[in-house]
Order: sequence, then C-alpha cells, then structure tokens
Amino acid sequence: MIRRDFLKTGTLSALGISLLSATETFGQLFAPDERAVGSAKNIIFLVSDGMSNGTLTMANLLSQRMYGRESKWISLYRENKVVRAFMDTASADSMVTDSAASSSAWGGGVRVNNGSLNVNADGSFNTPILQKFKSAGKKVGCVTTVPITHATPAGFCICNKSRSDQNGIALQYLPLRFDVMMGGGDKYFNPSKRKDKVDVYSQFEKADYQLAKTKQQMQALDHQKPVLAVFDNDALPFSVDYAHDQKLQNTIPTLSEMTVKAIDLMKDHAEGFVLQVEGGKVDWAAHSNDTPGLLFDQLEFDLAVEKAIEFAEKDRNTLVIITTDHGNGNPGLFGEENADQKFDLFQKFKHSNDWVLNSIKPNDTAANLIAMINDAQGYTITNEQAKDILTHYQKLDGGGLYNVRKLPFERFGKIQSEYTSVNWGSMEHSADYVELAAFGPGSTLMNPFVRNTELHNLMLNAAGVKV
Repeated sequence: MIRRDFLKTGTLSALGISLLSATETFGQLFAPDERAVGSAKNIIFLVSDGMSNGTLTMANLLSQRMYGRESKWISLYRENKVVRAFMDTASADSMVTDSAASSSAWGGGVRVNNGSLNVNADGSFNTPILQKFKSAGKKVGCVTTVPITHATPAGFCICNKSRSDQNGIALQYLPLRFDVMMGGGDKYFNPSKRKDKVDVYSQFEKADYQLAKTKQQMQALDHQKPVLAVFDNDALPFSVDYAHDQKLQNTIPTLSEMTVKAIDLMKDHAEGFVLQVEGGKVDWAAHSNDTPGLLFDQLEFDLAVEKAIEFAEKDRNTLVIITTDHGNGNPGLFGEENADQKFDLFQKFKHSNDWVLNSIKPNDTAANLIAMINDAQGYTITNEQAKDILTHYQKLDGGGLYNVRKLPFERFGKIQSEYTSVNWGSMEHSADYVELAAFGPGSTLMNPFVRNTELHNLMLNAAGVKV
C-alpha cells in the first residue's frame, strides 16, 4: 500500500535518485513497512490448489456473466485493497512442484523434494508452521474440500517422507491437538475402511476431541474442545454437483461454510488464531480437464475468500493471504468466434464431467448418452462423439492423477471444448509463476516477486512469533 501510494504521488524525483550511492538500491527505497511486523493477531491462509491464471480469469468471467458481479479476488485487485505479487512455486528437485512440496515450502520454510512433507533429502525435518503457532499460544486449524490428510493441509501440520501415507498422517494429527481440522477423508479414520482396521475416530474421541460427520453436527460444535470434522469418504463433492443435489446440501457443508465455522470457533481466543483454507478440488478438476468442476469450485473458493475478508475487515487484526500452490492444466477461453455464447453454456450446467463420466454404463446407447449430457450440461454432442466416448468404457484407458477408474476425462474434455471454447494445455501441474495477494496487517512485508518459502517467515514476522 505504501509503495503504491508513493508511486502515485509522483515524488520519486524529490528523493534525488541521482544522489544514490553505488551501494544503495531501488529495493532499499521500497522497503516493507516495519510497523507491519508483529501486528497481525490472526492469519487466514487461503489456497486454491492447482489454480492456473486462466482458472482465476474464467471464474471471474463466469461470475460476472452468471451473477452480475466480479469475483471477490478480482475485486480486491480492482479496489486496490491488497498487496499483489507473483510467486515462484518450484520444489527442491523440480521446477514443477507437487502439492506436498509446495505446502511444505510455506509450512516448513524450506524447499523439499516432491512427495515429501517437511522432510529434507538427508532425512532431517523442518518444523511445520502450525506447530510453531500452536507453541506460541495461538489456536490453529485447517479446512479443505479434499481429505484433511491430503498434502496441502498436511504440509502445514506434520512431517512425513511420503504424502501418500494418509493413514499414518491421520494418526500423526492426534497428539497435535490442533483446534480445528475439517474436510473429507473418512476412509483414513474409519476402521471399516482402513487396511489395519484401526479405529482412529475412537482415538480422537478418547483424546477429548469433538467429532462431526454432518453439516448439522458441525454447526453444533463449540470452542471448548478441539475439533475433527470429516464429511465424506474421500473428497467432498464438486460444487456444481452439490448445487443440484438437495441431499448433499443437507448433510455436507461447503468450503465457505466450513471457513465461517472455523473462524467462529477460534476468533475469541486471546492469543489469536492461524487457519489454512484449501479449495482442493480445483486441482482435482484440473487433473481431469473437468471445466465445470473447476470453475464452480473456484467460485466456491472465492466465496470463502469473501468470508475471510469480511471477518478481517471487521476485526482489523487479521492478515489474509490468498494464493495457489501451483498451476495445473493451464485452461483458457480461446477463439473469437461465438466465444461469449459458448462460454455462457456453463450457466446451464448442473453437473461436473466427473458426475457425467461416472454415471455412464458400458452398455449405454449413444442416444442415452446424448440425452444425459444434454440434461446435465445443456448441449448436444453428435452421435459419433457419443460412440467415441463409449468405446473408452470397453478398454478404460483414461489418464489423470485422480482417475482411479481410468475414465475418458481427457477425451470428454476435448469434445466439450467444441461447445464451450475452453481448452486445456495439459492434465498436469505447471511451472507457472502464480498469483499471490495479501490483505491486512503484515501485508506490506510482501515483495512484488517472492519465492514460495518466503511466506513462512512472512507469516511468523507478521504475527511477531519468534522461533
């Protein structure tokens, strides 16, 4: 804010730039506001996992055309309410990071190899930031739309040489007594679903945690005891599917609802709180080239941003950081011809590509498939395209990271692009520099271009926590 105001005044010449010594730099002139250090009582760190810049752009376009308002994230830019930066997301062993290494860069302050959670190549550990804040007396927690044991929340919480050890991560959370842990992942806590048959839920209950498995149970939670809330077997439903399924709406909370509840559970703590919020299924949609899944989950993440900013504006003691850990798929709206009309089809969508492809049966006819897609997504594919999709159910050869059934996500995405003008560059993470925004006390500590590890110390410094 100070740097921007300084530039706007046009007083650069008044500083006598020509009088700078050879040892002085322009960077020294634009040093962060020292008053920001130690001034944030609370921190809310929001991550839209796997958000390419095209995702942010298209979600804003959809919001404007469907709801008549821009996204909260973009409005923060337009209204000049945030410090904005670009972030280098690389891991220790690759320019293209995975979510474990990227969250560990923030969580532990050190770049680690892909797949690792705060564990260095030599086997040594980096203490995760929520453990540091908990030791400093703050309440801490994570909420996510994927399993609470997944890479992004885990990177703020624990050390593990493998992000895949989600059964082990569930048990690692137990002794930490973090105040709020909400998301999916029942299969990692439920004895009937774990290979070792360990009843992790009962261990949390014996340790005096409050448990919640439905929206109603979440709403009844109080701030007296730590919370473990798990709402689905694996990840939570895509937002576009959720919006058209009353049963899901009655039993599972949205990301914004979890965010509001988590803040409410921790906001009155005398020493403040630190909360990580992850829109995890943005990444899952990108891995599947699932455009409706992607865009509506990004809009739900944006609503969580709105709720966090609303709290911070009233509280005036809260640093809000909004970013992504890496790009994924690099989707975009392409082509001048009928692009507006094609993109507007998303306003008719009732279901994600994930819902459609998982609803198809190998013996479905082309006519049935055409009708189903028309009802679910509002456009009519050709008979040849329907037959093409159905052939993949005979061989199940589809790719994509979370595509357990090997369904034809990539092929369906390419067919869908003919009707929506949204195309994808890949089904994998990218090395793109990503968007980063900060609001509130401590935001002026952020430089215009940062390495992902810098956010670790920025948060500690903003809160005045020395470790």
